[in-house]
Amino acid sequence: MKRKLIALGLGFGLAGATAIATPAQAEAVASVPLHGTAAAAQQTATFWLADGGANLRNATPYAVQTSVSVTGPATPPVPDTKPGSTAPIVPPDGVTPMTSGKVFFVGGDGQPHWCTGTALQSQYRNLVATAGHCVLDIEAGGATQSQVVFVPGYADGEAPKGLYVAKQAFVHYDFSVYDDLERDYAFMTVYNGVAADAAGVLSDTGRLGDNAGGQGFAWNQPPASSIRVFGYPAGPHPDGTRPYTGEHLHQSTGTTSWVSAPELPAERLVGVNSPFTGEGSLGSAWLTHYDVSGKLGYLNGITMSVSDTDADNRYDTGVSPYFDGETATIYKAAAASWSGRLV
Repeated sequence: MKRKLIALGLGFGLAGATAIATPAQAEAVASVPLHGTAAAAQQTATFWLADGGANLRNATPYAVQTSVSVTGPATPPVPDTKPGSTAPIVPPDGVTPMTSGKVFFVGGDGQPHWCTGTALQSQYRNLVATAGHCVLDIEAGGATQSQVVFVPGYADGEAPKGLYVAKQAFVHYDFSVYDDLERDYAFMTVYNGVAADAAGVLSDTGRLGDNAGGQGFAWNQPPASSIRVFGYPAGPHPDGTRPYTGEHLHQSTGTTSWVSAPELPAERLVGVNSPFTGEGSLGSAWLTHYDVSGKLGYLNGITMSVSDTDADNRYDTGVSPYFDGETATIYKAAAASWSGRLV
């Protein structure tokens, strides 16, 4: 059965049209359970919020597949459908969008880590985008990371909009089975947010989109003259300098271009001029047609690695999978999935 993907816009001139999912695109969707029950999710929330959020503060940036060498592609990607988009979530009056945050998880090494994540528009206001390998462990045959949560607006160990436990992740079938890094993205549904009192008792803080807003989503777009990258970079450049700590959100602005990474191998990638280091910025949002006053735009890429393209021992390029019609189909499946309350 064919499924319509409706493209909306906010008058920013974004290339968009109604797109039809082909059967092959629908078959690309793979769903992965993370916390299938409220009881399991409660245990995870308690793990992160106990002792005043000690595990949040002690987590380290994820350091798997943080850098890659890129070149120009032999041929640019060919769009598989018409360009399309869905509009951002404008939160209720008086609520400032705070869509970027950290995705925390316990990795295959048994230690707490974090990547960057972004709240997205969705039917149930419960969706987060990040790098695929921040959800599935590519060093352990695609096993899921454990105790996965999202903290929008994270800064200095604080969770100003609550903590959101991931219920389910939607990824590309080729990434879940073959670790195909051309499809290194994930869309996670999350339960309602929670906070803990001094006694550790959890309380419901509401839906993610209502509390933090949600960025729009765009696919099959041409290279952009201006993309804003939002993330929590940490770790060193190749020359050993450490310009970022990962404690606060940073942004950069750059142009995008087609790139490929022969060592992966991956030919359907996009690069953006950005000085972010790799650790911590995995999962960073690439927002096109970003409205500075409203703090909303359209997600059109996610950092899955970074590169030093001029060999000066400093990273200068972020690398993302190309968001095509299959990416949109996976996003749409996630955006229509309900998660509900945790407590």
